[in-house]
Amino acid sequence: MGLFDKFKKKDKKENINTIGWDAIDKECLRVYPNQTNPKHYAAIIKYKFGGPDPLDGISVYDGGTYWHFVTYGLSELYEKESKDKEWSGFGMEFTFKLKKENYADEERELKNICSILQQIARITFKSGEIFKPFEYLYTGQTEGIDSQQLSNITGFITIPDTKLQPLSTINGKVIFVEFIGVTNAELLALKNKEIHVKNLYEKLDSDITDYKRKSVIME
Repeated sequence: MGLFDKFKKKDKKENINTIGWDAIDKECLRVYPNQTNPKHYAAIIKYKFGGPDPLDGISVYDGGTYWHFVTYGLSELYEKESKDKEWSGFGMEFTFKLKKENYADEERELKNICSILQQIARITFKSGEIFKPFEYLYTGQTEGIDSQQLSNITGFITIPDTKLQPLSTINGKVIFVEFIGVTNAELLALKNKEIHVKNLYEKLDSDITDYKRKSVIME
């Protein structure tokens, strides 16, 4: 995350048409009305100018017991560029909710999640893959996704974000695809078709990723 830095979005958006970005901000403010200046991590060099990170930025809202990450960059944030009138860009933005804990270095954990979201977004930018709700992302990784790689959480399932509603903007539609951390045993059960994503989500009974939770699938 060395290529990330905090900054006030308002200062960076002066004199630029940010209609898509503003639509995301507006929806986030509906959910978190008192958070007009959330934590924000932005790529110093934008992807279109040769930077390594495809997302222009990621905001992190304080949900009380969790941090709510929201990406900016998979939809068209500025002027309409694509010919698809129905969808804005790839038609999605990613979200993630991380349970608050007494982390040794909370800032490191937040930046770590931002880095993971950038990695997933990079898949879309390079291959055009669209992530939809009720899918899973399994790479075979056995190390935890936390910054110390100690947790049982090794991959993800996706659902429609439980807080943010889909957008209809001038640039097109945008849905918020929420990633939830899951264990290797859970991922293998999904891969082997022993359980479906919706059923697993019901078993989890929460969309907040908890590094310390135990697997709901017996290993």
